[in-house]
Amino acid sequence: MTKKLAKGRGDRQVKIDALGLPYRELNALLREAVAGGAESIELTNVYGQRYIGTDLMKPVRLDIHGTPGNDLGAFMEGPRITVHGNGQDGIANTMNEGEIIVHGHAGDILAMSARGGRVFVRDDVGYRAAIHMKEYGEKKPLVVVGGTAQDFLGEYMAGGVLVVLGLTLKEGERHRASYIGTGMHGGVIFLRGAVEKHQLGKEVGVAEPDEADRKLLRTLVGQYAEYFDRDAEEILKKDFIKLFPLYLRPYGRLYVY
Repeated sequence: MTKKLAKGRGDRQVKIDALGLPYRELNALLREAVAGGAESIELTNVYGQRYIGTDLMKPVRLDIHGTPGNDLGAFMEGPRITVHGNGQDGIANTMNEGEIIVHGHAGDILAMSARGGRVFVRDDVGYRAAIHMKEYGEKKPLVVVGGTAQDFLGEYMAGGVLVVLGLTLKEGERHRASYIGTGMHGGVIFLRGAVEKHQLGKEVGVAEPDEADRKLLRTLVGQYAEYFDRDAEEILKKDFIKLFPLYLRPYGRLYVY
């Protein structure tokens, strides 16, 4: 197993060739590297290994070349992960702190139940992005999707900020997701572009972003543009709509006897 691990610069920078490594062995190598004081880890030949970064409780930097498997960064507490490729389902599942940057697409349930940290996806995401995302005290997850999303975007959101930029849509094309914000009872969604009313959950209100919202959008879009070499000012020229919850307990009456 140790033949896959190469160290440099006083063991602070580590390279791991993940080719053929089962996910348990790969994650054991990652724990070994972090315990040994690694500050930066480069993973090559990653092909579907799961749970990468889930139990690395230090602000280590991971660069992943390939396609990591499900639950990348699940329960993460501090690392900064950059994926040079696509990601699969469950990225940032219940993440508490840290940052994940995906130079491609991401699968379903992105940032499910995330409690903190930041996620930036260059392109599109799958179904139920930001489902059950929440916030507590100073903890507030921030998710920026450069493209568009599938159905149930922001389902049961209880907190945090979700921004969907629609950059992969053609001129004049609308977002296609249905049931946006179904069951939403906290947090906020910013959509660049337009949707029809029937695409929204009945628990969702629509408004124009206010000055505080625009300030936040400038910050998040600026960060997205920096990561993915885009023009932030050009992105911000197009109108955004703000989606917010109309009720704190949209299904509360279902549980009254």
